[in-house]
Amino acid sequence: MSIRNIGIMAHIDAGKTTTTERIIYYTGKSHKMGDVDSGNTITDWMPQEQERGITISSAAITCHWKDCQINIIDTPGHVDFTAEVERSLRVLDGGVVIFSAVDGIQAQTETVWKQAEKYEIPRLAYVNKMDRIGADFFKVVGDIENKFQTIPLVLQIPIGNESNFEGVVDILLNKELHFSMENGIPKLTYSQIREEFVEKVILFKKK
Repeated sequence: MSIRNIGIMAHIDAGKTTTTERIIYYTGKSHKMGDVDSGNTITDWMPQEQERGITISSAAITCHWKDCQINIIDTPGHVDFTAEVERSLRVLDGGVVIFSAVDGIQAQTETVWKQAEKYEIPRLAYVNKMDRIGADFFKVVGDIENKFQTIPLVLQIPIGNESNFEGVVDILLNKELHFSMENGIPKLTYSQIREEFVEKVILFKKK
């Protein structure tokens, strides 16, 4: 069994802990998804974290996916706890940097990106909150390219945004992935890529 240490990093309120809770749930580690506002998330265990709804100290939890053991480190997003993030980076194999589709690159996002550069940590950029008012995936991708002087390898593009967000086009699978709820249970379905997305898929494949 292979072991991977993966850090979750972002500016405060971009959705780090919520994303971690989803990973824990869908890998079968937990049978109930915690909620930051309710103060019942697994990784925000300190009373101060539960009261304030923010991550103060890095927390690690182990889950399994296929033949891999994944040690997830949920790091703080507040600027006051930057040193805590840097300590965690030293043991990581890779990181997931979460960007708000509404707010894009924020102060702490820039800080953790530079910290990851320092320790040569491979990163996966995850654009969150596509269902929020003002969400703009392509602006965030452009900002990443311009601000960090890098060329993002786009793996998925959204289908719609804000209240019309319904799924993603997976460029590697060459399929549309649609999200829905069935009797309170999340459901994922696949379909062929519609004509309107073909040009964008070709464009990002060339990059």
